[in-house]
Amino acid sequence: MKDVSELTNFYYQKLFPTLEKLEDDRKTLRKKIIIFGVIFTLIMLIIALALKDFFDYIIFIYIALGTIMYKFLIKDYTHEFKQNIIKPLIHAIDNNLLYTHKKHISEHLFNHSDLFSTPDRLGGNDYVQGNIDDTNIEFSDIHAQRRHRNSKGRDSWSTIFKGLFIITEFNKNFTAQTVVLPDSAQSSFGNIIGNWLQSKNMARDELVKMDDSEFEKEFVVYSTDQIEARYILSHSLMKRLLTFKQKSSHPLHVSFIGSHIHLAIESNKDMFEPSIFSSLLDYKVAMEYVKTLHLAIGIVEELKLNQKIWSKR
Repeated sequence: MKDVSELTNFYYQKLFPTLEKLEDDRKTLRKKIIIFGVIFTLIMLIIALALKDFFDYIIFIYIALGTIMYKFLIKDYTHEFKQNIIKPLIHAIDNNLLYTHKKHISEHLFNHSDLFSTPDRLGGNDYVQGNIDDTNIEFSDIHAQRRHRNSKGRDSWSTIFKGLFIITEFNKNFTAQTVVLPDSAQSSFGNIIGNWLQSKNMARDELVKMDDSEFEKEFVVYSTDQIEARYILSHSLMKRLLTFKQKSSHPLHVSFIGSHIHLAIESNKDMFEPSIFSSLLDYKVAMEYVKTLHLAIGIVEELKLNQKIWSKR
C-alpha cells in the first residue's frame, strides 16, 4: 500500500489540473454563499423584528432553511470533488476498492457493533468497500442521532456519533462481545473514582482491567468474557490500538464481535467533505484528506489484521 508521502505526491502531481479547476469553482461558490448568507440573514432579521412574538419559530426556520439552502448550493461542487479527487485517491491506494458517494454503513451493522445506543436517525456517505491483503474492509462517514420531544411535541436532535465507522475482519470468531471505549472517567476523575464509575456502568458488560497502564489511561474495556477479552487484547494489539488512536487524534471506540472488529473514529464532521472556505491547494487541507484515507484503509496493516495469528473456528 502506498504511504502518506506517495499519496501526497499523487494528490499534487496527478490531480493538480483538476484541483486548479475546483479551486476556481470553490472561490466562486464561496462568494455566492457569502452574498446569499448576508441577504438571507437581513431578510430573516426584518421578519423577526416585525413578528417578535414568533421569534423562536423564526430562529428555527432561519437555521433549518439556511442549512437546506447551504447544502443545495454546495451539492454540485461536493459531487465533483468526491468523484474527481476522493475516488482517485482511494484507487491510488488500491484499485480494487469500491467507492460510493451516497451510500454508508447500514444501520444494522452500526447497531451490531454494540458501541453506541440505537439511533432514531442514521445517515452518512462516502462508503468504501474492498479487500486489503486478503482482509475484507468497509467504512463510511456516519451521523447517528437521537430524537428528543419536549412537552409541546417539538422535536430536537442530538448526536450519538459522528465520524468515520470502519468494519474489518479479525481472523477469529469471538464467542464473547468485547468493547473498548475512550476512558473519560479515569482521565477526568483519577484512578480511584474513575475505576469506581467505570464499574458502575450498568449499560455495559463486566469491566475488564488490563495490565497495560498506558492503555488503561486511554481506554476502558467491557466484555461478556474476561478471559477472551484478555486473549484478544494482547500486549501487541493494545500497543497498536494506542498508536492508531494517536495517529487519528480523535476519540476511538472499538468492539470485537463475531469475526469482526468495529472501529468508530469520532470527529464530529464529515471526514471527506470538500473545503469551502479554505484553499484546496493548501498543504494542511490536502494532508487531512490523504491522512484520513490512509488511516482508514491502513487499519489492516496498522493492526496486523492480515496476519493469521488465530484460526477461525
